[in-house]
Amino acid sequence: MKASEAVIDILKDWNIKHVYGYPGDSVNNLIEGLRKAEDDIRFIQVRHEEVGALAASAEAKLTNHVGVCLSIGGPGAVHLLNGMYDAREDGAPLVVITGQVSQDLVGTDNFQEVNLERMFDDVAVFNKRVTSGELVQPLLKQAFKEATTHNGVAVLTIPDDVFKESVKKDKLRSTVQSNYRLFPDKEDVTHAAKLLHEAEKPVILAGRGALSAREQLEEFAQKIAAPVVVSLPGKGVLPDEHPYNLGNLGQIGTKPSYEAMEETDLLILIGTGFPYRDFLPDDVPAIQIDIDPAKIGKWYPTEVGLVGSSKEILARFNEQLSYKKNRSFLDACQKNMANWWEHIDKIAEAKEGEALQGPQVMHELNRVVEEDAILSVDVGNVTSWFAGFFRMTNQDFVISSWLATMGCGLPGAISAKLTNPEKQVWAICGDGGFSMGMQDFLTAVKYQLPINILVFNNEKIGMIKYEQEQMGNIPYQTDLQGMNYAEFAKISGGEGYKVTTQEELQVALESAKANNKPTIIDVDIKERAPLPGKIEWNQASSYSKHMLKKLIEGEGNFDMPPLKTVLKRLF
Repeated sequence: MKASEAVIDILKDWNIKHVYGYPGDSVNNLIEGLRKAEDDIRFIQVRHEEVGALAASAEAKLTNHVGVCLSIGGPGAVHLLNGMYDAREDGAPLVVITGQVSQDLVGTDNFQEVNLERMFDDVAVFNKRVTSGELVQPLLKQAFKEATTHNGVAVLTIPDDVFKESVKKDKLRSTVQSNYRLFPDKEDVTHAAKLLHEAEKPVILAGRGALSAREQLEEFAQKIAAPVVVSLPGKGVLPDEHPYNLGNLGQIGTKPSYEAMEETDLLILIGTGFPYRDFLPDDVPAIQIDIDPAKIGKWYPTEVGLVGSSKEILARFNEQLSYKKNRSFLDACQKNMANWWEHIDKIAEAKEGEALQGPQVMHELNRVVEEDAILSVDVGNVTSWFAGFFRMTNQDFVISSWLATMGCGLPGAISAKLTNPEKQVWAICGDGGFSMGMQDFLTAVKYQLPINILVFNNEKIGMIKYEQEQMGNIPYQTDLQGMNYAEFAKISGGEGYKVTTQEELQVALESAKANNKPTIIDVDIKERAPLPGKIEWNQASSYSKHMLKKLIEGEGNFDMPPLKTVLKRLF
């Protein structure tokens, strides 16, 4: 058999259903193998390798199974880097196969030759170049093992001529992963239980690592009478309207979550690497639960670190703990959150005759999204609108949470539909993020993927505009050249709706649900500052400097949020 055929066999062994990439000279022999294996493995031809890597990363996040992408050496491999770093930062297992110039040309500065081992060295947990056909099988198997063991990126570079070499089929084939279980020391569990018993104002901060422990987390919170605050990747760990859920923490968080952190006397971190120290308590004891020992105490001083599965550790606590009688702190937090939802509902209510804003679009989206839908969220102001105004119940979502790369919304939606064809899939994008990779709407059309894409069109890089204003500066180069994305969808072979009013939005959303084509809903939205749940005085002061500077320089137009809203979040 050829080395290229051996690669296909290993992909089948690992139950790989999709390979994202772009054909080219240094991988054409492998492309031929994928053609022959198309009944088992779908090669998804993207229009840009970055989209392929982002889609493979999103697939890994959504399925908890390794994603795979492919490119030629040189320029194609360079294009992969953004998606590879997204996978690394979010702990998504990803195997990357790249081509390279022939063995006899490596190191000669030949056409399209790039030193791939050096380029990938920082992003990868495994990074090898194959030097003979006989090494293809053992090294590719090792790449899969390393990617899945470390939840990281594994790269195998295979020169063009190696694909053509004859190799013996490896009879020793295994994809078995060692299922080791970690459980913390008994003394640490006892110490943590003592802290939980003594705390009067405990607060839980839950991240993505708690998503597999939803039931255990809910019971745990009930027993210790603790409100639950979530990081963005942890959104959905409890339904947003669950009585214990105080919403997101941080710049895109809620005021009740901020205030709970200000008052707590015990912080319980579960499956999160939340890095924003300013939003965490100044000095309280902390219990941290994480599967990765390197994360314990990394971002916040931890009194007790419990390494292991959050599901198993919380289940153990639930067996030992009784229900706390003093629930006054929880009651106060729940009252604050009820008031917060009233505040949010008023913001999200569309005013007749007024232009739509981001929160109002999210409010309408809530009406049509199915219980088991998947949402792919881009990075920008839309992240704030999603975090604060979309009320998750049982949906799943994917985002570039740690690298926070713009342009992740469309690739995530493509992989979500490929891996879950029976589910409703929505991409939530700003016009800035969508236009970074909009050419791959054609990929969705080619593979007949009925995804629905909401484009929040304000013709601005909105988040950067407000960042510049918060620094006291006048926004510069944050305006975007506008276009009609609905018309783009139609000429690309999909469906498109241009929306300017609430009524048009409602009709478009209902129509998109019934479409069997990829659909873009291009929504014109009015500027609205993505205010944090709690505004700090230094933020207000810097914004005042921005307004004064605009007045001095003769620019008197301000995109100011309502004063009532500002005051509510300032005090």
